[in-house]
Amino acid sequence: MFGKANKEPKRQAVGEDLAQVLPDDGLPWYKKRHLLVLNYFAVSMALLSAANGFDGSMMNGLQALPQWHTFMNNPTGAWLGFINVAQTISSVLSYPVIAWFANRYGRKPGLFIGYFFLVLGVFLQAFSPNPAAFILGRFFLGQPSSWWGGNAPLLITELAFPTHRAFLTALCQCGWYVGSLVAAWATYGTRNYDGSWAWRIPSILQIAIPCVVLPAACLIPESPRFLVSVGRVSEARKSLTRLHAGGDESSALVEFEMVEMERAIQADSDHQASTSWMDLIRTPGNRRRAFITVTIGIYAQWNGVGVVSYYLALVLQTVGITSVTDQTLISGCLQIWNLIFAVGAAAMVDRLGRRFLWLASSIGMLASFILISGLSGSFATTHTASVGIAVVPFLFIYYAFYDIAFTPLTIAYPAEIWPYHLRSRGLALCGISTYIAVSFNIFVNPIALEAIGWKYYVVFAVILVFVVLTIYFFYPETKGHTLEEMAVVFDGEDAPVTGRQELKIVGDRVTDSQHAEKV
Repeated sequence: MFGKANKEPKRQAVGEDLAQVLPDDGLPWYKKRHLLVLNYFAVSMALLSAANGFDGSMMNGLQALPQWHTFMNNPTGAWLGFINVAQTISSVLSYPVIAWFANRYGRKPGLFIGYFFLVLGVFLQAFSPNPAAFILGRFFLGQPSSWWGGNAPLLITELAFPTHRAFLTALCQCGWYVGSLVAAWATYGTRNYDGSWAWRIPSILQIAIPCVVLPAACLIPESPRFLVSVGRVSEARKSLTRLHAGGDESSALVEFEMVEMERAIQADSDHQASTSWMDLIRTPGNRRRAFITVTIGIYAQWNGVGVVSYYLALVLQTVGITSVTDQTLISGCLQIWNLIFAVGAAAMVDRLGRRFLWLASSIGMLASFILISGLSGSFATTHTASVGIAVVPFLFIYYAFYDIAFTPLTIAYPAEIWPYHLRSRGLALCGISTYIAVSFNIFVNPIALEAIGWKYYVVFAVILVFVVLTIYFFYPETKGHTLEEMAVVFDGEDAPVTGRQELKIVGDRVTDSQHAEKV
């Protein structure tokens, strides 16, 4: 009825049922104007995470600049940790509000609240007359990170074309490295400037990538799933018809998606009139989702990456690399490396599967971090320059393994495993757990690095053992399911939506329509 061509790659991405109603015209997506527009929107939303990546890399670079240390009165230890963590505290405080706002007013309006705080924070930070103003600016800059982090992934995953959803949602965190790349090379380029402009220029540039994204933020439509949830079904159908079917109002794909969305959202409404945070742990399936979501947020930061991302300069100093030029150059090259591996892994999400990437990432990080700890300890004992330098390539190897799962899947995996009515809260839960872990890292890491140096790395090697075990026993494979069909993975085969029911309904409607035309 819907075509018998070989659709194995599509079945891998979305499952057999949805694959049967996908267009089979032989044209690649980049030759279809409506998919080019849709993917432009999605990639632009992914780039909003660049603001957060810019901040982490910029603060890393600023700590290598004597000009910034002079302006900030040479912060160390707990005070340095507080300066870094101010942005994170702001993000944690806003996530509960963002989850409520996204369900009440939609996914799109929150993007513009993020832009407001971005302008305010960048202005305060870049033109701060004293350290207090700089810290206040960092506090405001925590708001766009959370407003965009809580809304942009929802827009992507709920609006993307089915076979592109996993890749595009996985790009959300890859945008982090676009921002970190710009920040790393900006601080490298200004390292020799006299006075405060050495750090003020990178601070100003934090607004650059979001400005490029602004046209897409204005033009992107609202999530069709949100529109269905508030009764605006005709608008949802119109949006999907334009962006998924190129204006074809008889599209079987759009019919399938609409039936699936309406049935799933109606099923949610029938079970409960309103949602609360307690719903995240009310059923066995949701408790498993919540456990996965919280551990992702924690493990994404408590695996050693927090030491490298915010305190690379201190890490390099422990192995004898003290030159400002060398430190900023290594940071810049590391961001290019990260971006390549993160995007490459995002492209493999549907081919290799989420579970394979999670396990490969965690096992690889464990092995490389053990080697980093050993080499750092050896340098601390022998002070042999070659041993210290040998740490650098293993930092790159460690990050390559981090990038193949913890960059693309930290947002994409939680965004797809939660049902619609809890998706915004589930994503907020991931954000809260992530930022709490980040806050702990940022505050504690500089103290621990100053106190025990390379021995602190052993702590993360031990944590990585628990990461591997948790992923192996609790993280299921989700490849080959639509967002609505994901309920089967966590709630069992008796879950209200399984796909085949929708396929039959769509087939009956198409048959009825064809019969009517003949009559």
